[in-house]
Amino acid sequence: MTTRRDFFRTSLVGAAAVALPGSLTRAASPSDLVNRNAFKSLPVSCLSYSFNGLFRAGMMDIFHYLETCRYRFGLEAADLWNGMITSTQDDFIHKVYLALQERQLVVPNIAADGAHLISRPDMDTPEDRARLREIQDKYMEICKKWGVGFLRFDAGPLPGGYVTNSIREMWKPQDFDYLVNRYKELAQKAFDYGFKVGPENHMGHEKYWPNMEKLIKAVDHPGFGICVHFGGWTAESPDSRVQDNDTADNACVKVICHTHIPWDTCENSDLLQKKISLLHQAGYRGYYSAEHHSGQNEYNLTQVQISKIQAALTNINNGGVGHLIPPRPPRG
Repeated sequence: MTTRRDFFRTSLVGAAAVALPGSLTRAASPSDLVNRNAFKSLPVSCLSYSFNGLFRAGMMDIFHYLETCRYRFGLEAADLWNGMITSTQDDFIHKVYLALQERQLVVPNIAADGAHLISRPDMDTPEDRARLREIQDKYMEICKKWGVGFLRFDAGPLPGGYVTNSIREMWKPQDFDYLVNRYKELAQKAFDYGFKVGPENHMGHEKYWPNMEKLIKAVDHPGFGICVHFGGWTAESPDSRVQDNDTADNACVKVICHTHIPWDTCENSDLLQKKISLLHQAGYRGYYSAEHHSGQNEYNLTQVQISKIQAALTNINNGGVGHLIPPRPPRG
């Protein structure tokens, strides 16, 4: 006779095995990530940089972040900024791997700061490029172990700051050739491992769409893609910022592997609807990831962004176009 204890044990394990294929007995693989997302109506995550204030204050580490994703926000994905990956030693990487498994979390993206391809001109030497290659290769192996979906390496050269918005010039030919060849190497390895790699409109030259467009066409590899931070493209002028960002997003939507959705996009319901709808209509298969930047009240404000993204996706799932609050017919 089935006892009450047996029923709860078998039903809970069985339900978890159906809901989370592959993750109870082995590492989450990129194919698991894709397959799960194909049947997942709300593929939402939040970048761990959203808690940079707490992290800098010593009030959060990567393990606390994973707890926050799974049990405070009810998410099934952890979008990792590598500032929280405080060691790349095998022992630490294995502990994070175990923590991901315990919480049944997949990793759709690692945003790897400090692993850019080219440093700023006063630091760019053959020795520095070799140092950066070692860091990049290490993160490639971490992604293989954790079953990561996308790995972001900035292109460079570092302009002296990660968020410089004023660069509207092309890469130097020798720099561009290096970027193309190195991204092709990384893309092939990523493809062999089962994930994708590429830049983000995050800093310097890569924020200028004509540059990114040229890079995408030149690399042209199935293991290569991009992460888009909405609103992050460098505009030709302040007056054309919205139009230039829309143009870039529309042009690159087919190669977007991951997204970062900031507060100002979430706060503007019409803008959020437009961006979510753009991705949905293009058949986007990645995660919709909230990224918060204020460094204050990070739990609550990040939750607000997550909830708005979830609401927009729920509206699409119900046959709408991504409204946060669907328009109602006038009362008779």
